[in-house]
Amino acid sequence: MEADIQETQVTNATAKGFCLTSAFWMMVATFYGLLGATELVAPDLTENMGGIVFGRVRPTHINLVLFGFVTPGLLGAAFYFIPRLLRTRLFSEKLGIFTVIAWNIALISTVASLAMGMTQGREYAELIWPIDIAVVGAFALIFFNFIMTVKRRKEPVLYVSVWYALAATLLTACTYSLGNVIWRPDSGALVGIPDAILLWFYGHNVFGLLLTPLSAAVAYYVIPRATRNPLYSHALSLLGFWALLVVYTHIGTHHLLQVPVPTWLKVVAIVDSIAMVIPVMAFLINIWYTSKGKLGEIHADIGAKFVFTGTIMYFFVSIQGSMMSLPDVQRVTHFNNWVVAHAHIGVLGFAGMIALGGIYYVVPRISGRPLFSPLLADFQYWMVLIGMVGFTIVLTIAGLLQGNAWLNGETVYRVLPEIHVYYVVRAGLGLMIFSSALLGFYNITRSLFSKAGETA
Repeated sequence: MEADIQETQVTNATAKGFCLTSAFWMMVATFYGLLGATELVAPDLTENMGGIVFGRVRPTHINLVLFGFVTPGLLGAAFYFIPRLLRTRLFSEKLGIFTVIAWNIALISTVASLAMGMTQGREYAELIWPIDIAVVGAFALIFFNFIMTVKRRKEPVLYVSVWYALAATLLTACTYSLGNVIWRPDSGALVGIPDAILLWFYGHNVFGLLLTPLSAAVAYYVIPRATRNPLYSHALSLLGFWALLVVYTHIGTHHLLQVPVPTWLKVVAIVDSIAMVIPVMAFLINIWYTSKGKLGEIHADIGAKFVFTGTIMYFFVSIQGSMMSLPDVQRVTHFNNWVVAHAHIGVLGFAGMIALGGIYYVVPRISGRPLFSPLLADFQYWMVLIGMVGFTIVLTIAGLLQGNAWLNGETVYRVLPEIHVYYVVRAGLGLMIFSSALLGFYNITRSLFSKAGETA
């Protein structure tokens, strides 16, 4: 047993680093989210405090959630399971650790630069050019580490989780480069409508070609392992993989239905948004049929519990996303808090839940000892779930109030008093999410570094 523990500690350094990165930056990201929610309740709270005004807090929160919390959590799990699925060692732990360090330097630079007002001023693509280069370089290094591990594999069959992880890292390096216009260091942007089209090509694909495939990769590994069931259908998993790559790529323009974008591009975006039912249901049917009759095993494993809940959230966010692409629906739902609710279901409810599940599933295996406190992990699960569902409800109500009022000709400022109470509730739920991040960081850190046999 001691030899096994020593071996896992040596060969899982990268996975451990990304798990710790995710747990730490979840605290920071949710703090910025709580700060932003509080500023919406009391706008004068941070008056004349340039580094933490809402216009700088919001992009910091979003980028830290995407690249500080969710992506590293999913990568931490991927760096654990890819060598095991391939029956070989990771190509280079040193390269992996270098990537973890570079990733954290980029995140620190993100917070500092956005606080100083250094931004490209483009949603989801705010980071300045040097950080863009660092992000693309990090994804390239991760892909290189993965593909070289694949090259040295002893397992001839590439399980679908490997497909998804490789696609996510390679495609994100490409879409990030395009969306952030890295060939123009001076502005990081094009001009006019072409810039809007390219921006939303990236903005939606940072979810669809990064968080979604990485989340699917983790789910396809954790659920069969936790239930001790074989995957329901490998053919269905590959159908979902290729359908995701073909269909999701084109849907970003559904954010631009109300601007002068070419009509053919809008039609493609709407059709593919509806067609997302194909990869979504291929994935969900596969996961849920694999879990059939084994919900007790999933409930007993906190990692699998997080992951399975994430798949349920994926169903809701995908159905909602397809519906929101319809012009008649979007007239009411766009540009208001409905979209914010939708984003929280997707990033926190789907990808965030699965990232936490992946961490809690692999941490005992990379540390060689049980989770420090299963009770704290379960408590965090319920705090995140209640907070996320609460976000969805209050922001959906606020969004419908805004959308219908604007549709009837009401001005923006006259609607604000009506939705103020929902902002107060949202801030309270944000405090719950932030508290859950503190508990999670404590639990994960103690699980990785406590002495053998030390538990809560």
